[in-house]
Amino acid sequence: MAGCPVFPDDNYWNTPVDGLPVHPRSDQWLRHMSPDSELHPDFGPSFGELSVPYGIPITVVSGAFPLVDVLFRYADESDRVGYPLGDDTRIEGGAGAGGDRHTIVVDRDPCRLYETFATSRVDGQWHAGSGAVWDLRSNWLRPRGWTSADAAGLPILPGLLRVREVTELHRVDHAIRFTTDVTDRRHVWPARHDAGSVTDRAYPPMGARFRLDASFPLDSYRADTRAVLRAMQRYGMVLADNGSPWFFQGESRKGWPPTMLDELKTIPARAFEAVQAGSLMVDPDSGRAADLQP
Repeated sequence: MAGCPVFPDDNYWNTPVDGLPVHPRSDQWLRHMSPDSELHPDFGPSFGELSVPYGIPITVVSGAFPLVDVLFRYADESDRVGYPLGDDTRIEGGAGAGGDRHTIVVDRDPCRLYETFATSRVDGQWHAGSGAVWDLRSNWLRPRGWTSADAAGLPILPGLLRVREVTELHRVDHAIRFTTDVTDRRHVWPARHDAGSVTDRAYPPMGARFRLDASFPLDSYRADTRAVLRAMQRYGMVLADNGSPWFFQGESRKGWPPTMLDELKTIPARAFEAVQAGSLMVDPDSGRAADLQP
């Protein structure tokens, strides 16, 4: 990403889970996640009123980009530093949109990642619900209990599908961010925060990891669709926010093939299983994952 790693190779997001055991609560969790539905790629061309492609945009800047102060609604759990936001910063949905209004900005010189949620600019002053900053070369996690621009307190960027890796390289080497509607009021490593509406372990917690069953047949799909499905089998998906069940995220950018998106919308939720990813943890305050692959 702009000459920077998207976190180290041994980071949780970049670690395979196809060799891990199934979580003992997998069936329970899936029963509460609209199991009769299909996947929904929450990105792609805009055919409605939205002025920009669906998805979460990524803005890349240089170290010379001026930093600005941001007024945060959840200031106690935000990184209160200068953010490289300006006229060319891309906001999810466009400058006048509603919704989550995420921004993701990569400063390519120090390889620093800035993310904000509920972002707006009023009379020249930037506002956001929350904001978080990461060193893309580090496995550092946010303080325990802190949110980020995501309910799970995790970075968004490493879980986004990106056009080039899917449509040109046909190779996705990381887990994918996704949402569901009802979650438990707890989180599991490496998540740092939760925003659940029930206290019930039969519902999935923030940070839960799911994978596409290894036996799911891929041969009939397009090469770009297969690249996404192989990633879901090998790296899985990370539950990172509350939202529509089985919506998974990619970058807002032109170039997503509609036929690929249509194929992804046919994948049944029942083809997934939760995995016991806790065994990957080396340190509860680090995103570094143990290599447990055979």
